[in-house]
Amino acid sequence: MQPSFPEPTSARIDTPSAPRFPFAAHLREPPPNALRHRGSGSGQGHVESYFLRANHPQRPLALWLKATILAPLAGEPVAETWLIAFDGERQRLFAHKLTHPLARASMIGDALGARIAAGDWLLELSERGHARGSLASKDGSAAFDLTFVPGTGAVAEPLSILPSRILREGPFPRSKLLTPFPWLVFGGRLDVFGERWDLTGWNGMQGHNWGREHAFEYAWGQCFFPAADGAPEAMVEGFTGRIKVAGRPTPKLSAMVVRRGTRSYTFATVFDFWRQEAHVGPTRWTLTLRSADGEARLRMDAGSQPMACLGYANPDRSLAYCFNTKLAEVHLEVRPRREPSFICVSAHGGALEFLRRTPDHGREVV
Repeated sequence: MQPSFPEPTSARIDTPSAPRFPFAAHLREPPPNALRHRGSGSGQGHVESYFLRANHPQRPLALWLKATILAPLAGEPVAETWLIAFDGERQRLFAHKLTHPLARASMIGDALGARIAAGDWLLELSERGHARGSLASKDGSAAFDLTFVPGTGAVAEPLSILPSRILREGPFPRSKLLTPFPWLVFGGRLDVFGERWDLTGWNGMQGHNWGREHAFEYAWGQCFFPAADGAPEAMVEGFTGRIKVAGRPTPKLSAMVVRRGTRSYTFATVFDFWRQEAHVGPTRWTLTLRSADGEARLRMDAGSQPMACLGYANPDRSLAYCFNTKLAEVHLEVRPRREPSFICVSAHGGALEFLRRTPDHGREVV
């Protein structure tokens, strides 16, 4: 089946406030799940991914699904499908990837959502989403049949932590990211490790990223905190990364968005190196940011939880290594201006990723 690439229509995305760029007025804001790949023939290379994450509300169990278009500078484009199941109770994971010719896959993203079909996988990413498929490897097999709907309220609205339209739709940086669904509620099942996991009531999210290449390096995290003890639902998403400019890596660039109930706190200090403190270690990331909304401190730690090492190919065939867990411990403290401070904690509900240029020789690359 030949992929179809419809023209996206415009849509509103909730983003941190930032200075306006008058020369970016012509840039349209496509819907969050609109496909950015324009088909073969550009010769510039392209990589684009849609992913789902679901976490058990009490136990350290999680699922991550990802579908990727890789259009290399030379050669035929492919579609990659990834599945990782994380079991923190028994310290095990199932992680595997399949590669399909893009000419025999279908990826469509428009104002209604995204629909990805590759092999026996089907991902329908919309307000009434569905995902089904299977993977088999030398280490076992997994199969899933899921449904998901957005949570309610402002916490669940589409989100971008890139603070301006020019950064999302312009040529810089070369890698972009959006979160069309920051909070999803799941149902359905996952068959893995010879067991059946019931995903009813699991919480998670759906993300979308794309660009000419993967970022040079980054730490990225996202966590949803369910309502408890009278406090409303909350979520946090942030990143610390470096990109290359004129062939040289920049200092660390960071941003964060926190939502709690109907309030949103933005820390869009990407290029403000004096109001951010970031430390990225092998399994822990800490970030302090200050803005007009106040101060936020985030700590995410994979600890001893299972972590996969994924090989992310760039269009030039170079490889980056993504160290990935969906069971990170999260501690978030926010001190808003003119409002009471609050703390959100999750024992094992955080999505945490580190992208690096060197592998960990103690881990198998998926």
